[in-house]
Amino acid sequence: MLVPLGLIAAVLVADALSPAEVHLRPLLVAAPALTAAFAGPGPTALMGGLAVAAEFGVAAGQGVLGTGNFAAQISALIVVSGLVFLFTVVRERNERRLSRSRSVAAVAQQVLLRPLPARSGDLEFASLYVAAEEESEMGGDLFAAVRTATSTRLIVGDVRGKGLPAYSHAALILGAFRAAAHRQATLPRLARHLDGAVRWDTSQWDTAPARPATDPTSGTAPADADADSDAAELFATVALFDVPDGRPELSAISCGHPPALLLRDGRAHSLAPGRCALPIGLGTFDGPQDYDVDTFPFLPGDLLLLYTDGVIEARNAAGDFYPLTERAGAWSGSSPRCVLRRLREDLLAHTGGRLTDDAAVVAVRRLPPPAASDR
Repeated sequence: MLVPLGLIAAVLVADALSPAEVHLRPLLVAAPALTAAFAGPGPTALMGGLAVAAEFGVAAGQGVLGTGNFAAQISALIVVSGLVFLFTVVRERNERRLSRSRSVAAVAQQVLLRPLPARSGDLEFASLYVAAEEESEMGGDLFAAVRTATSTRLIVGDVRGKGLPAYSHAALILGAFRAAAHRQATLPRLARHLDGAVRWDTSQWDTAPARPATDPTSGTAPADADADSDAAELFATVALFDVPDGRPELSAISCGHPPALLLRDGRAHSLAPGRCALPIGLGTFDGPQDYDVDTFPFLPGDLLLLYTDGVIEARNAAGDFYPLTERAGAWSGSSPRCVLRRLREDLLAHTGGRLTDDAAVVAVRRLPPPAASDR
């Protein structure tokens, strides 16, 4: 607030020291305009009132209150100050509305994309979600963890598309996973359940009367044909994991998703599947799906890094992809939370601070068994 106050004082001093034919008082309008850049309606109105009072004071001292020049200057100052005040009122109202929308989005994200537990059995977790859009909280990337009687099950995935449709489809897959992951006896049965849930959601209204491919009157496609096409093409790349308690291994099924990384002894090992199944939602395109389960060693001290393609497809100014496998090995000795912090900093530095696609990452460390003295 000292800046516009100093501006008013400077204009008054400069006007007093200038020749009589030079009028600097119109510059007083800059004070309320500058205040509106960083303050609300109250301070802006106060600064506008001070500028008007200063205009009257200088004019009275110079004996020009009754002149047409003063009338024009004071009228312009009052009008501009009033418009700037109205601008700050509208801006503050919009900011309150945007703040409420962000609060609702944050709550929705916490309900849908719940934070992973800090511990599950002998596993330690940390998760990270970086939205591509600056004001967005979540898109189509997803992850979740569920406890069974003897293991922890994980899912990480990426739904086709962006915006609210992707958000809705991610909610569908996460809901189906949380409802069934603790009940399905095997990972293949869980994968078939998720695939069936997605296909049912997109085909449940197929019994409605078929509409013509084109409008008979105009010869063009119906207005909602694009929406139907998007619904028919719903699918998601997904990776499912089952980590048994007390057994140094993990089981995995990949449905078109990038392979996880296992960080051990300063190196990152890609857990490439022997056979990759179709993405979730495309299970009927070539007949019933057979899901092959891959088993990998997961020793105490190892760190499992799950991610979506927003990480490995992030590009720098030269168009180079982010080299996750080359960078991640150096973080193998860190905690999951520290790994994700370093990954986020390194990823944003690689892309210049902005991603073109949402990125989700989950870090899971298998803790060593407690020492005999700690039991």
